[in-house]
Amino acid sequence: MDRRTTSVEMTDDRTGQRIVPETTRRADRHADRLSGTRYGNRPTMKDVAARAGVGLKTVSRVVNGEPGVTPDTERRVQEAIDALGFRRNDSARVLRKGRTASIGLVLEDLADPFYGPLSRAVEEVARAHGALLINGSSAEDPEREQELALALCARRVDGLVVIPAGDDHRYLEPEIRAGVATVFVDRPAGKIDADVVLSDNYGGARDGVSHLIAHGHRRIGFIGDMPRIHTAAERLRGYRAAMEDAGIPVEGQWMSLGATDPVRVRRAAEDMLSGPTPVTAIFAGNNRVTVTVIRVLAEQSRPVALVGFDDIELADLLQPGVTVVAQDAAALGRTAAERLFRQLDGSLVAPERIELPTRLITRGSGELPPAG
Repeated sequence: MDRRTTSVEMTDDRTGQRIVPETTRRADRHADRLSGTRYGNRPTMKDVAARAGVGLKTVSRVVNGEPGVTPDTERRVQEAIDALGFRRNDSARVLRKGRTASIGLVLEDLADPFYGPLSRAVEEVARAHGALLINGSSAEDPEREQELALALCARRVDGLVVIPAGDDHRYLEPEIRAGVATVFVDRPAGKIDADVVLSDNYGGARDGVSHLIAHGHRRIGFIGDMPRIHTAAERLRGYRAAMEDAGIPVEGQWMSLGATDPVRVRRAAEDMLSGPTPVTAIFAGNNRVTVTVIRVLAEQSRPVALVGFDDIELADLLQPGVTVVAQDAAALGRTAAERLFRQLDGSLVAPERIELPTRLITRGSGELPPAG
């Protein structure tokens, strides 16, 4: 007698759910095993060989595109592969070669639009090299960055592209010595020598502030990110240099660095725009600062010039359009990833610092003259 026919199915009066006794489930699983369908277990090359009636080596030749198989045999093997849903175990194959064909990308914030094209560029380079990209966010937390980077290393990625949150990367030295290729991007590594790909933050900020000065501004505010962050410090340095070049003394209340949350940035902008001698222009240190400053300036009764570092979506559709110092985020990611794979190929020796140029895009907000 078939044991599956002796069990009784019931229905829960309250929920209407069908209840199948465990004896029935066990019998069903037994039947599945007999039929070759195995929940939770991938079909293997042995399964394919058994179904096609060929040897394991023949299946291996078909799967890996090797010669020595007749068309009829190849057809039978392929039909078995399709029927079973077999997929080649690339992990095992690449491990035999000493590579996992994967790289890790540690970002600052996955939600930041700046990192979208950067991540996509890294992924495209990885794909061109037959590698998988695994990424995660440090949320600007040095401890989380370290935890994430080491977790990726524990999964045997071949290399890491890191946008650092911290300023001490000696924790990666054992991994680098073990052969994990490592490139830092957007910010340099701390306390180790490593490849880094940067934008010209200093030069870009200097150009943006000089542009405001050329349009008649002398009271120019700077609102930036946390001062410990390399990009924020370099952009502040560019601001100071432009003001010094023009012989303009910088007053303390014209500068504000800190978290880029809207509340803090709004307060900084409003402080700069108030008092007897308010600023007539603002240089915003990154895209998040720029967005908040735009909202503040929309509430002002007088026009205030604005130049932002980083381009923002719809900047050209605002009135006036937003003048920005644009980085090429995709070029940063692409250059870093290409550098990483050159390390993996063994064609690089000493770490290098690569600095990509920025571009001033004039749209109207940075060309407004001082009010009054």
